Amino acid sequence: MVDTNSMTLTRFVLSEQRKIPGATGDLTQLLNAIQTAVKATSSAVRKAGIAQLYGIAGDTNISGDQQQKLDVMANELFINMLRSSYTTCLLVSEENETVIEVETEKQGKYVVLFDPLDGSSNIDCLASIGSIFGITRKLEGPGNPSQKDGLQPGNAMVAAGYALYGSATVIVLSTGNGVNCFTLDPSIGEFVLTNPNIRMKPRGKLIYSVNEGNAAYFDEPMKKFLQIIKNPTDTRGPYAARYVGSMVSDLHRTLVYGGIFMYPGTTKAPKGKLRLLYECNPMAFIIIHAGGLATDGTQNILDVVPTSLHQRSPIFIGSAEDVKDYLKCVEECKK
Repeated sequence: MVDTNSMTLTRFVLSEQRKIPGATGDLTQLLNAIQTAVKATSSAVRKAGIAQLYGIAGDTNISGDQQQKLDVMANELFINMLRSSYTTCLLVSEENETVIEVETEKQGKYVVLFDPLDGSSNIDCLASIGSIFGITRKLEGPGNPSQKDGLQPGNAMVAAGYALYGSATVIVLSTGNGVNCFTLDPSIGEFVLTNPNIRMKPRGKLIYSVNEGNAAYFDEPMKKFLQIIKNPTDTRGPYAARYVGSMVSDLHRTLVYGGIFMYPGTTKAPKGKLRLLYECNPMAFIIIHAGGLATDGTQNILDVVPTSLHQRSPIFIGSAEDVKDYLKCVEECKK
């Protein structure tokens, strides 16, 4: 039966806008632009093999990762949609070394930080991939936007979300008032609310997610925590390991089922691999507003003041009790 009263993402954002006194509708317009970019990227992902979009594009991005053909396409889609929304003034993308300043005549008040295609190394093997975005406002004051406007801590974000291109295409979004999941209905071409007001249990399923191939390079708190969750002394059973290698896939599972996702620093890479501005912060914003926790091992990751656009950060994120258990190991190892 056709749902004649479906709550689409556009309708949902419009209703949220009405709750805010003095709202101009710019954020609604911006989120609609992101929604369009996600639809176009989803379509490209679905027909990548037919359109010969698999494979390496021949370049590496600023983070040193080889760019896939879909990386390049997704990045261009997001940039074009965001520029033409008339709501943004500055864009920060994983694929671009410097900030992208929007043309003056198209400028708005928002700064968007995004990873257009997270987990793209999994494209050729058809594993789930995604897109990540965070939204802040331009800092107050006269003058053109600058890199300083992009270097704001995560707690300055007004909205964040991610898209997952898996067995279905979903957008998980928070504007600071709960977390909601919308699933793309191909028959009408709209994202429909399917999981409203997602809340994580303090301790969900016993799942941990980490690249244990790097275990030899982990620090003592990390090694101790892994030893505890794999060899529990209480009534809880050992944790199950689940690791896709795409942050969006691993974090979406963590949001839905609970558990903990970790990408720690190592002796080889003390700051880890994941980027603070457009990977760690948006995901932390989502998880925290769903009732979970996120830390870099010393503080709430949203409180970290960034110093560079492509800054890396360790991250420990997921169900609140699991993250607290890890932090206990950190404190015990200091004694």
